[in-house]
Amino acid sequence: MLSKNYKLFFYLLCLALGAYIVHKAVFFFSEIGTENFHYSLELLYFSFFAISSLLYLILLVVKKKNFEIVGMAFLFGTFTQMLLAYLILQPILKNKTGESDVEKVSFFITFVLFLLFQTLLTVRLLNQKR
Repeated sequence: MLSKNYKLFFYLLCLALGAYIVHKAVFFFSEIGTENFHYSLELLYFSFFAISSLLYLILLVVKKKNFEIVGMAFLFGTFTQMLLAYLILQPILKNKTGESDVEKVSFFITFVLFLLFQTLLTVRLLNQKR
């Protein structure tokens, strides 16, 4: 039987898949071509899902060892994720075409969605009894 904490990985996966399907549908129905994007939507969603899962796993370990620093670990992990996202975003920022504007917005929407998912999962983790 899965622990309550590890069930949240399943919720994160469901949220990620749902957001991906909506994102892909918006591009499909708006007839926005993504073949010239520097990073595919699949790669972005997989990368952000992996980073979010890793951060949540680290928070579970920190919670077991020292519950008082879970919030600080979340802030450090979020800062690290933002730094990594900025480094990944560099090729898109240097591109000055009209398509790159759509790609930038798409990247930021994906980043903000996963940041929101991580924050909600961390709040649930912090609200649990030890």
